Amino acid sequence: MSELSVNHLLGIKYLNKKDIELIFETADHFKEVINRPIKKVPSLRDITIANLFFENSTRTKLSFELAEKRLSADVINFSASQSSVKKGETLIDTVNNILSMKVDMVIMRHPNPGASVFLSQHVGASIINAGDGAHEHPTQALLDSYSIRERLGEVKGKNVVIVGDILHSRVALSNIYALKLQGANVMVCGPKTLLPKHIDKLGVKVETNLRKALNWCDVANMLRVQNERMDISYFPSTREYTQQFGVNKALLDSLNKEITIMHPGPINRGVEITSDVADSKQAIILDQVQNGVAIRMAVIYLLASKIKQ
Repeated sequence: MSELSVNHLLGIKYLNKKDIELIFETADHFKEVINRPIKKVPSLRDITIANLFFENSTRTKLSFELAEKRLSADVINFSASQSSVKKGETLIDTVNNILSMKVDMVIMRHPNPGASVFLSQHVGASIINAGDGAHEHPTQALLDSYSIRERLGEVKGKNVVIVGDILHSRVALSNIYALKLQGANVMVCGPKTLLPKHIDKLGVKVETNLRKALNWCDVANMLRVQNERMDISYFPSTREYTQQFGVNKALLDSLNKEITIMHPGPINRGVEITSDVADSKQAIILDQVQNGVAIRMAVIYLLASKIKQ
């Protein structure tokens, strides 16, 4: 059986193309499982997984929890906002306490970039990065690419534009790495203030005109404006942002082709996309959510099979 080249999923930049192909093949199998009347498989009955969320998250946390339960793993949930981290306990202490309970795998979301890498160097469990600051969010990028593959047949050669707040987005960085690795052409589009200075060094096109970007692309991945990560104002007003970088049905219908619309969620309806776009046939937003469970099952399963050896 082929296996992943890594023992942790810390970021897309540590994966190779074969790893992504293996994750997708495994996800295909689990997607079929999820659609059965009995949705569980006993694959990970002897594996204990701790979910450590040092930052609020509803969707990612639910998706991981569901994936773990579908695989029959034992699950410990730890929400740091209500915990001893508030009392000054360090990351290592928290994790060592959890590991002393004989945990095999840790799924972690943390506000500091590099937290999952730091953890992987200090503890014996397998680590999955569920988002570290504005750095990476690897499972989101995997499910996004998987959803493109499902809708368009393959990722290679497709033109994908990522629109919005690129500066604060871990989804954008992971997506750029994943898409480039699979041979897609990538463009970023947003206000100049929300585009990182040297983003073109990653081999992506840069565009500040939304219509031009949409005319170029096959797929538009619309990012949420991350107000909670902004310490200053990066654009005059939400209304002005929407006028320049929001997608509505009239704009979509005026393009010379039909493009696919994605969104990592949660959507600010009426800001980055209108409701009639979010609910249209061109949007694959709910497919992304369903694919998220299959992808996370695949990643957990493949990493757990390395623990068992």
